[in-house]
Amino acid sequence: MTLDKLVNHQALQQHRTRLKGVHMRELFKSDPVRFDHFSLQAPEIFLDYSKNCIDQPLLKSLVQLAEEAELETAISAMFGGEEINNTENRAVLHTALRSQETSPLVVDGVDIRKEIVAARQKVYDFVSKIHDGTLKGFTGKPIKSLVSIGIGGSYLGPVLANEALSPYKLDGFNAYFVANIDSSDLHDTLSIVDPETTLFLIQSKSFGTQETRENALAARDWLLRKGAKQSDIALHFAAVSSNVDAAVKFGIKNDRVFPMWDWVGGRYSLWSAIGLPIIFQLGQQCFDALLQGAYEMDTHFRSAPFNENMPVVMALIGIWNNNYLGTETQAVIPYSQHLSQLPSYLQQLDMESNGKRVSYTGETLSEGTGPVIWGGIGCNGQHAYHQLLHQGSKVIPVDFIIARRSLHNVSQHHQYLFANCLAQSQALMAGKTKDEAFNELVGQGLELNEAEALAPHKVIPGNKPSNLLLIDALTPQALGSLISLYEHKVFVQGVIWGVNSFDQWGVELGKSLANGIFDALSSDADEAKSQHDCSTQGLINQFKRSAKN
Repeated sequence: MTLDKLVNHQALQQHRTRLKGVHMRELFKSDPVRFDHFSLQAPEIFLDYSKNCIDQPLLKSLVQLAEEAELETAISAMFGGEEINNTENRAVLHTALRSQETSPLVVDGVDIRKEIVAARQKVYDFVSKIHDGTLKGFTGKPIKSLVSIGIGGSYLGPVLANEALSPYKLDGFNAYFVANIDSSDLHDTLSIVDPETTLFLIQSKSFGTQETRENALAARDWLLRKGAKQSDIALHFAAVSSNVDAAVKFGIKNDRVFPMWDWVGGRYSLWSAIGLPIIFQLGQQCFDALLQGAYEMDTHFRSAPFNENMPVVMALIGIWNNNYLGTETQAVIPYSQHLSQLPSYLQQLDMESNGKRVSYTGETLSEGTGPVIWGGIGCNGQHAYHQLLHQGSKVIPVDFIIARRSLHNVSQHHQYLFANCLAQSQALMAGKTKDEAFNELVGQGLELNEAEALAPHKVIPGNKPSNLLLIDALTPQALGSLISLYEHKVFVQGVIWGVNSFDQWGVELGKSLANGIFDALSSDADEAKSQHDCSTQGLINQFKRSAKN
C-alpha cells in the first residue's frame, strides 16, 4: 500500500492545515516541557526532535500512519529473511551480519548464521597474519599498507568508519581507498604506497564492476612494473566477491577471496567482509564494537513502541517534512571533523534506497519519496551554506550530530563547538523578528531611520525544523548505532511510501550507455555514422579530435 492510499494520509493533511501559520516559538511557549515530550534515548544516541513543527496530536497520527502501513509486519519480514526485495527475489539480511543471536536463520535451505561467523573468522585470521608479520610481500617485507579498490557501498562504508574512528587506528597500518575511474585517484594513491609492502583488496560482488575492474588491472600492471613477477600477484592481492572464479583467474588465491551474499546490498555491506579495511586499520576489537553498536540499535528498532522508537520517529518526522510541509532536501551536519564522510555515506544509503518513482508493485507514485541528502561538517558550514538555511526561501530540515565529549581535549574547543551546534539549532527554530532586529540596532546606536532600513535584512524567519542527535563520544559502538539508526530510518520511510528500498535499477541505464559510448570513443569508424543523439555524438567527436592532436 502506498502513502496516498492510507487513511491517516488524510488526517495528516488536516494537521497540516491546522498547524499552518503556527510558529515553533508558540509551540515552545505553550509547552514548557516540550523538550521532555519530544526527545528519547536509544542505545548510544539521544534524540531531541522538539524543534520540528509537530505537536502531540500530530505525532499520534504519524504513529498511526506507520501502524496502518503494517510496519511491524515489514520489520518482522526483513529480520526473518523473507524476500522483501521483490524485484530481485532476495532477502535483505544485513542485520544478520551483526546479530549476536545464535538461533538458526535459514535462507534457501542454509543456516546463514554459521556462514557469517565462518566468513568473519576467515577475515580476522587473514588480517591477524598481516598484523603479526606472517604475510609478506614479494621481497619478504611485511605488509603495512592496504589499498581497497571498490566503489559505491564497497567504498563509502569502510572509508566512513576509518575516518570516523581514526583515533583508534593501529600504529603502522594504513588503509587507502581508490574508487573513481578518474586515473588521478589511483595515481595519487600509488604515489604514496610502497609496492613491496602493499596489499590490494578488490571489492566487487560480481568482480566485474567497470571502475573497480579497470583500477584493479592498472594496480596489477603497476606492481609488475615495480619489480614483481606474475607469480607474485597472489602475495599482493585479495578480494571480496561472490565470483570466485573471476578472482582466481585474475591471479588471487582461492583462500584470499572472501564471500559476498546476494542478501546483502552494497550500501549495507560494511558489516561484512567489505569491512576488511576497517579491521586492517582499526583492529578486530574495534570492528566487534562497531557490530555490537549496530546490533543494539537493531534490537531497539525491533522492540521499542513506535512512539519511542528512534528510527521510526525520525522516519515519520522526515515524511511529515517531505510530504506534508513540502521540503525536498535534508541536510546532515555532524559537528565532528571525523564524521566528514557521513553526508556522502548517507547520500547513497538514502537516495539509492528511496530514490524511486514507482511502488513496490510497479505503479507510478502520486506522492514524493526520498529527499535530496546533502551536508557537511560544522562549524565550517556556518561560514558557507548556513546563510541559506537561515534566510533562504527554502525550508531545509537539518540533522545536527554532536558528541557530549571530544576524544581530543584542546583548550576550550569542544565547548565552543557544542555551543555553536546548539546555537544553530536554536536559531533555525526561533529566528529573529523585525521588531527584535530593529530594537537590537537601536541598542547598538543606529539612528531610527537607519535601523528601520537595515532591520528587514536582519530578519531571520525561524520555524525551520531540525533534529539533534547526541552521542557520548564518537566510539566504535556509537558509530555502529548511528549507522544502523539511519539504515532503519530509510527502511521505515520506504515501507510507508510503498517502495522497494533494496534495488537500484536507476543506476543501470547509465552503465549500459557508457559501454556503447566507450566503444565509439575507441573506434576509428566514421564520425557521421552514429546511433547516438547529436549532442552525445558531438561530444564524442570533440574527444576523438583531441586524442588525435
